[in-house]
Amino acid sequence: MSPSGAARAPLNRELVLRAAMALAGESGIEALSMRKLGQSLGVEAMSLYHHVANKDDLLDGMVDAVFAEVDLPVEGVGWRTAMRRRALSMREVLSRHGWAIGLMDSRTTPGPATLRHHDAVIGCLRAGGFSVALTAHAFSLMDSYVYGFVLQERALPFETAEQTTEVAQAMLAQFPAGAYPHLAELATAHVLQPGYDYGDEFEFGLDLVLDGLERAAAREA
Repeated sequence: MSPSGAARAPLNRELVLRAAMALAGESGIEALSMRKLGQSLGVEAMSLYHHVANKDDLLDGMVDAVFAEVDLPVEGVGWRTAMRRRALSMREVLSRHGWAIGLMDSRTTPGPATLRHHDAVIGCLRAGGFSVALTAHAFSLMDSYVYGFVLQERALPFETAEQTTEVAQAMLAQFPAGAYPHLAELATAHVLQPGYDYGDEFEFGLDLVLDGLERAAAREA
């Protein structure tokens, strides 16, 4: 029985992985340990080894669970539409699981969801007329953009429109008048405008990436 007197649900691999993901989200992936994970689940760390072989197996499973949340490319919509939807979904998922960014492509024993995802992306690009080499270039470029944007977005010292305005105004107030005219112009004419959301920059950059890949594919054809 749990301390509250309610029967605790029996552990399984999915519960262990979800608890590990929650712990990583709260404290960071560096703070994740089998001992802390066991504590969060109310069991001894040794009990976890019935469901994950070791720490590496735990990390593999966590990454696979993140890939399982990302929308797979949809058939019949064209590679550009499919890749755009996939990038938007990837950004949304990584915004929830920022701890995973540095792990997404680091595992040497990927799980079924990871393999299914990568195979679907490659298949979509190949069906769209991309050569094998251009497919590799495109995959790397798109993921670098998505991962990099999410990292940058998470590092910003603001989240809401109100916080953005406060931070921008506080920074401008520190500058001597006329010292940094271009920076001041960007802040006042863009960042401080009503409705500004840094997240909107993502789709602008994504479309530039897709435009470039479309031109590259056309050259190959």
